[in-house]
Amino acid sequence: MNILSTLKNAWQTADLKKKIIYTFFIIILFRIGTSIPVPFLDASVVRAFFNGGGGATTSENLLSYFNMLSGNALAQGTVFALTIQPYINASIIMQLLTIAIPKLERLQRDGGEVGQRKIKNWTRYVTVIIAAIQAYGYYTILSYQSGAVMYTYSDGAKGWLAMFSIVLTLMAGSMLVMWLGECIDEKGIGNGISMILFASIVSRGPELITYGIYLVRGNMWWLIPIVLVVGLAMVVFIVFMDGAERRIPIQYAKRQVGRKMYGGQNTFLPIKVAMTGVMPIIFTFAIVGVPATIAQFVPNSGFARWVENYFSSTSPLYMILTFVLIIGFNYFYIMIQYNPIEIANNIKNNGGTIPGIRPGKPTSDFITKCVNRVTIAGAVFLGIIALVPFIIQAIIPEAAGLAMGGTSIMIMVSVALETVRGLESQMLMRHYKGFLD
Repeated sequence: MNILSTLKNAWQTADLKKKIIYTFFIIILFRIGTSIPVPFLDASVVRAFFNGGGGATTSENLLSYFNMLSGNALAQGTVFALTIQPYINASIIMQLLTIAIPKLERLQRDGGEVGQRKIKNWTRYVTVIIAAIQAYGYYTILSYQSGAVMYTYSDGAKGWLAMFSIVLTLMAGSMLVMWLGECIDEKGIGNGISMILFASIVSRGPELITYGIYLVRGNMWWLIPIVLVVGLAMVVFIVFMDGAERRIPIQYAKRQVGRKMYGGQNTFLPIKVAMTGVMPIIFTFAIVGVPATIAQFVPNSGFARWVENYFSSTSPLYMILTFVLIIGFNYFYIMIQYNPIEIANNIKNNGGTIPGIRPGKPTSDFITKCVNRVTIAGAVFLGIIALVPFIIQAIIPEAAGLAMGGTSIMIMVSVALETVRGLESQMLMRHYKGFLD
């Protein structure tokens, strides 16, 4: 797949060129929003807190993980600090509720466009609630840092004004980012949420370059080629696994309707190895980052010292727990996403069979067996991607400033591949000649 040639051909197509320019314009607006400061916050104190001033566990807590996905906007105390995180969390919650509540499942499956619109509106409402919770949590943590918030509760009316201003500004910024993502969905290229995450992660490039120059000046230049080789190997591995799939052959029986014969073709059921994407990694880091976040509220306690000693990102306990949770969440996400019984029924109703497997329950059992085998391969793949940067940091601590998280690399590669595939499919539709041409 030649990404550059695909972009070049898309640029030469008039309507696709407009979509590319529109998407680029939306991303510029998003990056401008990540530079506008939130009122009543001292950005220098906030940056010091995220850079280590908040304690030794600051680099492994939940806020720092969100800061990585926001492209450092959270550490700078800007209007778009929450970025698209509340909407992602709301989408995950609505997806889980759709599985748990039969009425929502029927609405999603049989409601058509009206049902999808209702679920989308409910997702927006949940986004507002989650944005309010995250904004207030962000304010509460910063209020414990001396000088981060200009006015606190002890300042009376000014303290309440500062709290409401910070929380409402962050909520409004999150809603605006959600709207920008929907604009990309409607008039741009690619998935809006994915493009915003991609822009956030890529924006950390100058920071990595600056740290690389610092290493060169400190005679640590040899770290740069090592990190580049490992990063390139991870990209190649992700691209390979992104296209890997298990294909189950399916044969459809011939049937006669009137004087015409239908069916008889052979096809396959694809089961992707990386079916869940980065969701299990996001779930995992959200869980393992909780202890370090709690430790910030009790910095001098025994719990904080235990977290610092045994729950840092380079400790064996942290890595083992991360790997196990990624495997568990990978199985969980596939369980709620993939229904072998429904797939087996669809194959049976359409007159199809898997060679050597009887229709009905034997087919669903066979599909379940294949999915389980593919799932363990996908889970190990995600675990390796997530842990490689931590292993490098444990071996070479100086590489911590250069190494990007496995989640970041996987998001960038996945979004790039998804966008290129979307452009190729749109160009194919525009250049396809019908039988009348």
